Parts: sequence; structure tokens; C-alpha cells
Amino acid sequence: MTGPRNPRPGRPADDPDYSATELADHWVEAPARAPALPDRVEGTVLRFGPGVPTPPPGTGTPPHPGGRTPGGAPTLVGPVPPPPGRPARRARRYALPALVLLCVLAFLAWQRYGPRAAVLDVAVRTDGVVPARAATGDGCGGTADVVAVVRTDGRPGTLTYRWLRSDGSTSGVLTERVRRGGREARLHLLWTFSGRGAYEARAELQILTPSRHTAGTTFTYACTGGVR
Repeated sequence: MTGPRNPRPGRPADDPDYSATELADHWVEAPARAPALPDRVEGTVLRFGPGVPTPPPGTGTPPHPGGRTPGGAPTLVGPVPPPPGRPARRARRYALPALVLLCVLAFLAWQRYGPRAAVLDVAVRTDGVVPARAATGDGCGGTADVVAVVRTDGRPGTLTYRWLRSDGSTSGVLTERVRRGGREARLHLLWTFSGRGAYEARAELQILTPSRHTAGTTFTYACTGGVR
């Protein structure tokens, strides 16, 4: 009996020169297995096994570094929130300009809609008729400068007023701007006369706003004719 010989690769087990006793372990082949089928199909992703169980509320597993859980399933990671304190710093940055703007708007509103000038007293006077330099043919004529002095409390504002004359004419509504700190306003009426004769004249001032006041004065125009 001859000793065992090494089989040549690829020889079948029924080869008369093959020694099954000594070299059988070299020729054992695993049986063919059927390919594993997926448990379920989700879109184009094949899922094998039960998948990653959902943890109970409040006991979630922290995400694994790299975006995966320890079991290998991918974990969705949301955007990283900004560090706390940034909105507060941004608000403080714009707080001072907003405060300055509010102060400016409040000052302008106070100037426009705040307390107005108050009239304390009104007085009207005149020096009478001043003869005209270029007299008419009869040597008569002149102009009276009627002055009203209106005293205020020094606050800014606008006065509205009108003049009334004893001959029936009026000036219409006029305005006078009073500056801050100014405590007196002077209002003028120029009344021109001509011709011979005598006339008892009266000029009256009516303050309409901010409060109603009335004051007037009386003077006489007289001319008997001049010599040319």
C-alpha cells in the first residue's frame, strides 16, 4: 500500500488517487444559501430587521458623534441655535439711537402742540394825525399811526387779530408770530386822512387767539384849510 499523496487542486472526491481520510477537510464546501430578502421596502431604501426602536418620551438616546446612533441608524441633527445673549446685545446697540429719536420727536411735538403764548394785557395808543409832507391843494391831509402793545407770558405762539375803524372798515384777520422769551408784541394800524373838516376817529384792536381781548383809542382829525 502506497502512502497518501497530495491531491491536485480541482480534483473531484471520487478520484482513485484522492485520500478522503486525510484531506477531506480541505474539500468541504458550505451549502449554498438563498439571498436574504428585505423585511420591507421604503421608497428606494431596503430595510432589514426590525429597525431602530423609538425610545420612550424623555428617554431619547443622545446622538452619536458623526450623526449616527450607536446602532448605526442615521440621526437628523437640526441647526445649531445661536449662543444666548446675542439678541440682548443687539437690542442694547439700538436702544440709545431710538431714545434720542423719541426725544427729538417729543420736543418737536411739544413745540407744535404744547402750551401756547398767553396774552396778559393789550393797550392801544396814537400820537394823532401827522400832516402829510406833500399836502393836497387845500393844505390838508395826514396819517395817524395807531400802535397796540400786546404783553404775553414769554412762551412762543401766534396771535390772530383784526383792526376795526369807526368809519366801518376792518382789516380782516391778521397774524403775528411771538418768539420764545418775547414778552411784548407791537401791532400797527396806519390810518390816512385827507380833505377839510373835523372827524372824531376811533381805532379798535380785537385779539382773537389764543384768547380774546379788545382795546382801542380815540383821536381827532381836523383841518380848516391851509394857505398855499
